Amino acid sequence: MRDRNNPIVMEQVTDAHELAVARHRREQFDRNSDWLQAHASEVFSQHRGKCICIAGAELFVADTAGEALALATAAHPNDKGRFVHYVPREKVARIYAN
Repeated sequence: MRDRNNPIVMEQVTDAHELAVARHRREQFDRNSDWLQAHASEVFSQHRGKCICIAGAELFVADTAGEALALATAAHPNDKGRFVHYVPREKVARIYAN
């Protein structure tokens, strides 16, 4: 059943300041993502069953996503490109599809 009370709204952002902020956030995210890619085998093998957050090209590990995010935010409050990821307990083949 479709919910017709919440239509999708798309807007084109043209404000130079907003675009600069978004670009900066994306650059921070890319740096954090690159850090994880460079350290993936080490991180994923050592932190099974944990939540990780990457901020400031630094790893933060906790039992919950909220805890990992809080640690990262406290250490790098200006990094808006941080992200959280759950490392599955077991290493198994996964299929991702839409």
